[in-house]
Amino acid sequence: MPLTPRQQQVLDCLRQHAADFGRAPTLDGLCRLLGLRSRGSLHKHVQALIAEGLVEPLNGRHRGIHLVTQSTDENTLPLLGKIAAGRPIEALPQPDTIEIPPRLRTSRPCYVLQVTGDSMAEAGILDGDFVVIERRETARNGEIVAALIRGEETTLKRIIQEPGQVTLVPANRGLLPVVYAPEEVAIQGVLVGQMRAYH
Repeated sequence: MPLTPRQQQVLDCLRQHAADFGRAPTLDGLCRLLGLRSRGSLHKHVQALIAEGLVEPLNGRHRGIHLVTQSTDENTLPLLGKIAAGRPIEALPQPDTIEIPPRLRTSRPCYVLQVTGDSMAEAGILDGDFVVIERRETARNGEIVAALIRGEETTLKRIIQEPGQVTLVPANRGLLPVVYAPEEVAIQGVLVGQMRAYH
């Protein structure tokens, strides 16, 4: 079904904000951009976009929704950009796609990020590597996750979850683990595959 003018306006606003700032606005921010008084008035438009498969809910996370990327080839995945501090990964505009061998992904929705830096070098994850991330909001202790910190920056680290705190652990003896309150860390996926080019 074609989108209504208001639904298209919401979608265009999401895309424009992502293009300008590298991330989606919060739901409160989206209300302000559209001149709406409350999330309630936005809800039916967002639900329509979810039903069309254009956006996806984040199960109560403070950002609320993210743009969905589509792939027409079962051996390709969306390449959402570089995993580095300062840019949330869930709403990068105009993602590319990259071909991934089936054995490097799972049957669940996945996406690809390119690693920058050496914070996970001792786990064999080097600058420039491509990592396959299974989209999840939970992880087991010891798994390597893509984590959104305080809604602002993204990192690839090993996660340790304990009552009242979450520790993100680098694999580099020159860097220290960092402890956060649970509400400061949103898991955006778990590492399931990795690729490297030698040229």
